[in-house]
Amino acid sequence: VQLQASGGGLVQSGGSLRLSCTTSGFPLNSYNLGWFRQAPGKGREGVAWIRGSDGHTDYADSVKGRFTISRDTGQNMIYLQMNSLKIEDTAVYYCAASRRWGGLSFPKRYDYWGKGTQVTVSS
Repeated sequence: VQLQASGGGLVQSGGSLRLSCTTSGFPLNSYNLGWFRQAPGKGREGVAWIRGSDGHTDYADSVKGRFTISRDTGQNMIYLQMNSLKIEDTAVYYCAASRRWGGLSFPKRYDYWGKGTQVTVSS
């Protein structure tokens, strides 16, 4: 199981970015998938997640209505569309996969992690 996040960069407040996560070694519809972020000096927090069995999605309150998680099972890709970005969204973003059920907002529920991609939002 391998994952690799990409697509980060520098964007102005109010702007948009789309993160991509390239995966290999597992079928996306058999794993729960998540995006997490970690800002300097803070712990890793869940941003968005998608349930493998039925594609149900959920989001952290801080990003609800601004971020959208999606998957392309044919291309083995996971995406995070981020709109209306705020300075507080600045962090390293990670994609992750899990075979566990429940508690998908918690990093400890995930067994597989990709290297992160930096997102910096400026004023």
